[in-house]
Amino acid sequence: MSEHDVLKKRTAYLSIISNTTLVLLKLVVGFMVGAVSLISEALHSGVDLIAALIAFWAVQKSVTPPDAEHDYGHGKYENLSAAVEALLIVGAALGIVYEAVQKVGESTVPDMLGYGIAIMGVSIVINLAVSRRLIHVAKITGSQALEADGLHLQSDIWTSVGVLGGLVLMELTGWAWLDPVIAIFVAGIIFRAGWRMVYESVRELTDESLPEAEEERIGAIIRQCPEVRGYHCLRTRKSGSYKLLDVHVLFDGRMHLSQVDAICDELEENIREAFGTFDIMIHPEPDQHHVEESKQSQFAKAKSAERQDETRD
Repeated sequence: MSEHDVLKKRTAYLSIISNTTLVLLKLVVGFMVGAVSLISEALHSGVDLIAALIAFWAVQKSVTPPDAEHDYGHGKYENLSAAVEALLIVGAALGIVYEAVQKVGESTVPDMLGYGIAIMGVSIVINLAVSRRLIHVAKITGSQALEADGLHLQSDIWTSVGVLGGLVLMELTGWAWLDPVIAIFVAGIIFRAGWRMVYESVRELTDESLPEAEEERIGAIIRQCPEVRGYHCLRTRKSGSYKLLDVHVLFDGRMHLSQVDAICDELEENIREAFGTFDIMIHPEPDQHHVEESKQSQFAKAKSAERQDETRD
């Protein structure tokens, strides 16, 4: 197991510990105080805990080496976990709105708000530290699962700030209506974060290409090699923190196969040095005799072959 894999697992475990602690504290204080905004925060932290467990499972699964059923590894488990986590966030937002609506119209300010104010302050500090660590490690390792968990905790910070402000105002003014109103506002923030995560997860699960700027960098690395006469049909995608590409590269047709192979190996190393883990397939072609292809032309060929198979059947 690589250093990045160990780092991802340890960081995911940190998230589990912090979320378990916050869930227990918020549940105890929430039921003791009786504020819907605080109870909603406890439910939100419960979703955070489930999400952290999913992220931990995904990180464990994604670092499993390729096997007979998964030739390209298990990186998609990270994308899948991020999608599930996003749906949990959206569900939590809708649940908070439901609970808040039930409280609209109540005129009694909950007792012992000081305990709620204290626990929300602790929650903000813990989530700030843990979320920064998760996002930092996600950038180092390229883990989408850890990034999703970190962004999730960041959204929790803003909701905690909103709840803290509401509890303080209720304590100072006696305005009971602030409790459900702030809970609904918090739910809107959570829903927005969850919807964005759903969108990002779907993009990667549907094999969206790497950003155009990254593909340009890959092309620049290929063009820097003096023996390369050109390239075409560059295709890329991601599987968790694992990137994949295939490309057709043109060489002088008189070059010896062993020399072409050595240059392809060098290109692969240069790309991995610039981007990290990368599964690369280079298709060498002679520049004098080759058929210019594109992503669209390859797709058209595949669809044509599929139609011919259907006709024969």
